Amino acid sequence: MLEKLGRNFPCWCGSGRKYKSCHMAFDERIAEHKNRGDIVPRHKMIKNEAQIAKIRESCKINVAVLDAVAEQIREGMPTSEIDRIVYDTTTKMGGIPAPLHYQGFPYSVCTSVNEQVCHGFPSDKVILRSGDIVNVDCSTILDGYFSDSSRMFMIGDVSPEKRRLVEVTKECVELGLKQVKPWGYLGDMGQAVNDHAKANGFSVVRDIGGHGVGLEFHEDPFVSYVTQRGTDMLLVPGMIFTIEPMVNMGTCLYDVSAENGWEITTRDGKPSAQWEIMVLVTEDGHEVLSW
Repeated sequence: MLEKLGRNFPCWCGSGRKYKSCHMAFDERIAEHKNRGDIVPRHKMIKNEAQIAKIRESCKINVAVLDAVAEQIREGMPTSEIDRIVYDTTTKMGGIPAPLHYQGFPYSVCTSVNEQVCHGFPSDKVILRSGDIVNVDCSTILDGYFSDSSRMFMIGDVSPEKRRLVEVTKECVELGLKQVKPWGYLGDMGQAVNDHAKANGFSVVRDIGGHGVGLEFHEDPFVSYVTQRGTDMLLVPGMIFTIEPMVNMGTCLYDVSAENGWEITTRDGKPSAQWEIMVLVTEDGHEVLSW
């Protein structure tokens, strides 16, 4: 790109400014990292100001939907009712539930209970009971822009072991977030997450992770939580991705439902927890867009 785009050409980011006064120094810095052997983001991973503004609006709906779930979730509720809340709230606010019909997924939200790691199907037959923990994973499309986040909910009288799993998983996200800064590395975040989970006796699912998001539901980069500090992709301003570790009480191994090809459960039947936030890398740190 540096060889093809002249200094006085319009910048590739779509800002309308000349390249020399917009992203030329940015590209030069990335080129230096690439020459050192770092994995660097492609231009299409970098969102411009107009795109970020649109993504923020999508995120407002996503947060509001999870707030609505938080207000209504209760013992005795079938998880199908969560699906209804998500669909109704999203559409009333002008959005579209991103999971609905995505690659054949038949619902507006994922509701993963206890040993379910992710992609749990809402159902009239799955009734939330005292002692359950449940992840509600919500994603929204607004005017073609995507947002994505999830929260854990503890129903009734939850055991100390499950409560600790939920709390430690949230701490993992918070510690990972502290490592998100421009010109750092995704591995800085990944190691912070993994170290905290392991220190508390838990395991992190290895090959299901976070992702870029904003212009599409799932974009590059893949976001791992088993990477090491100083490795993985370079973080630069304008990148947006999710931090969403799946932390298991027992083994990190899992099974995929042979019946529907979506629902994922821990192989040993022990509980799993996940919190998900959506993060923008800024010039001086980060901004949490959806939670």
